[in-house]
Amino acid sequence: MSMNSPQEPHDQAVNPLPPVVIALSVFLIGIEVVFAAGASGFVGGQEALGWRISAIENWGFRAPLFSWMLETGHFPLADLMRFFTYPFLHLSFMHLLFVLVFVLALGKMVGEIFSAPAFLIIFFGSSIVGALAYWGVWNSPIVLYGGYPAVYGLIGAYTFLVWTNLALTGGNQLQAFRLIAFLLGIQLVFGLIFGGGIDWVAEIAGFATGFGLSFVVSPGGWQRVLMRLRQR
Repeated sequence: MSMNSPQEPHDQAVNPLPPVVIALSVFLIGIEVVFAAGASGFVGGQEALGWRISAIENWGFRAPLFSWMLETGHFPLADLMRFFTYPFLHLSFMHLLFVLVFVLALGKMVGEIFSAPAFLIIFFGSSIVGALAYWGVWNSPIVLYGGYPAVYGLIGAYTFLVWTNLALTGGNQLQAFRLIAFLLGIQLVFGLIFGGGIDWVAEIAGFATGFGLSFVVSPGGWQRVLMRLRQR
């Protein structure tokens, strides 16, 4: 027996976060630190007080702007980048904190199964489709920002993993959707009490995208599901 063997269970219990999850989290926190430092007057002087709002205006997703791009056939790269930048912009530290909790918790579960490129496809694919759904349903001048559409995409990927596992073990696959049903229920209650926004469309689209993309990017996802269906 190796002298290191007693330490092996402890080493496995640590089970660090996947690097892609760490990188995304650091990036999210870093942006918030810059905004907080500017708002506190530590950097940037007087102009820094408006960095957060300016960033949301300049890098958040603007549905009318996308409509203009489609109408004119002109697609400036800086404006197309809004599909990728808006998930990193938040209105406050608490707004970011809720997103970060989901990124860390779901990112660990999904990132341990999915490859780093697959994880990023889920994250940004859900953000992009979420923004397109927001544009398609509302075409509102209200800027879309925040990481919730991407987070809901991770929920979709996690749901796919649970759904596939239940299919392989013969369990009730509807149980895989308990988390999304619970979150949507809470959102509905809060919306009825405090009034809801219109970005829920982007979040639902993000969930559907994360779930759907998992058939393609998860390890053996589509083939594994097909194999299970053929066994029935």
